[in-house]
Amino acid sequence: MIPDVQLIKQGAEARVYLGPFCQRQAIIKERFAKAYRHPTLDKKLTSRRVIQEARCLYRCQKALIDTPTVYLVDLDQSVIYMEYIPGISVRDYLVTEPGQEAEAQHRVAVAIGKALGAMHNIDVIHGDLTTSNLLMRETSGAVVLIDFGLSYVSQLIEDKAVDLYVLERAFVSTHPNTEVMFAQILEAYGESSKASKQILKKLEDVRLRGRKRSMLG
Repeated sequence: MIPDVQLIKQGAEARVYLGPFCQRQAIIKERFAKAYRHPTLDKKLTSRRVIQEARCLYRCQKALIDTPTVYLVDLDQSVIYMEYIPGISVRDYLVTEPGQEAEAQHRVAVAIGKALGAMHNIDVIHGDLTTSNLLMRETSGAVVLIDFGLSYVSQLIEDKAVDLYVLERAFVSTHPNTEVMFAQILEAYGESSKASKQILKKLEDVRLRGRKRSMLG
């Protein structure tokens, strides 16, 4: 348990706190032990995930993609201290402001598409793209990619297409009547991703497989 912090999210793999770090507010992400795994194996796997997440965040930062800055990685405690970004998730933005102007929604869609294209250009796969993991900065409205807990590095076209498919399913299940917005995301992605033609073609295959699985139950 980390002292003097506020729990803001409890997930299956980690707890996320808001707390102090070097006289500033920070996000503190703590991966916890899994009782069903052997302690030595659990520690090894947890450390690997912590390192992977921090490396993907650093890789994005180096490419000037808007993600939280990593302040400190504590492998002994399986904790990452990172930048706290005041803002609202795209999920909350769409849920609480469903009647926003089409132009404003288009700006958000373009920002998301460009960010995802840039991320895939450096072969980072987010692994958990949802509208909850897209944050809009309070100060500028800029879109920030957050929660890289399942991220990894891959050059495979398939992995990048699946990343987009996961986000598309999040839009379909959580935000009705946003088909136009997602199409705008893909359009902006197509303009920013170096391999967009291959990836978007593969996305069609992934969609088809998804529909077949749904039909078969």
